[in-house]
Amino acid sequence: MSDLLLIHGLTYDHRAWGPLREHLDPGRRVLAVDLPGHGSSPRRDAYPLAGIIDAVHEQVTAAGLAEPVVVGHSVGAIIAGAYAARYPAAAVVNLDQMLLPGPFFAVVRAAEPQLRGPRWREFWERMLAGMGIESLPDDARKLVETATDPRQDLLLGYWDEILRETDEQIRENRLRELRAIADKGLPYHWVNASEPPTAYLQWLRSVLPQAEVTVVPGGHFPHLADPAAVAAVL
Repeated sequence: MSDLLLIHGLTYDHRAWGPLREHLDPGRRVLAVDLPGHGSSPRRDAYPLAGIIDAVHEQVTAAGLAEPVVVGHSVGAIIAGAYAARYPAAAVVNLDQMLLPGPFFAVVRAAEPQLRGPRWREFWERMLAGMGIESLPDDARKLVETATDPRQDLLLGYWDEILRETDEQIRENRLRELRAIADKGLPYHWVNASEPPTAYLQWLRSVLPQAEVTVVPGGHFPHLADPAAVAAVL
């Protein structure tokens, strides 16, 4: 059974995987990293994607993992795909992250002045309000509210690609990563909170014909809404 590499979402840290780990085979090696600037990982002046995946690989190497199944939640799924495209991996599991540019990108770009000003936290709170946190079990909801450290530098740093590049450039970035995953013949599994749009799924499978989809209802945190179901996927 392959080792697991777990990559959390923006502002969170390794603690977000606690409920899922309770449902995993106790004999399986699991590395839940803290992304740069999160948890126990030092802050940086900038957070380019290439630097992030290099930092993750340093933790993977230090832990002695060879070809892990790379699991990423939210922006962590973007990082997981980029990691698997560049470094050895056994598979990729994407937890609730669309890869193509969409309405969210326009919202972030329109909010850039606010994100760079003193009211940045208000924007983050509006984002959280749409993530279905209120529907989570009590323990999971408490974890989402406490295993997090929202900071202005993290939002600007990890959303730098959105703010700096065009939709066309970002689309090409994701296509390049997916093609590398396809060239390696890696399984790709997308766990989504709802049935994916047909056009989007067709696009994904045009690059990764082997891509699988599992729907786990319950909002943006499937690994907390139903950790047993996500553990079954893994």
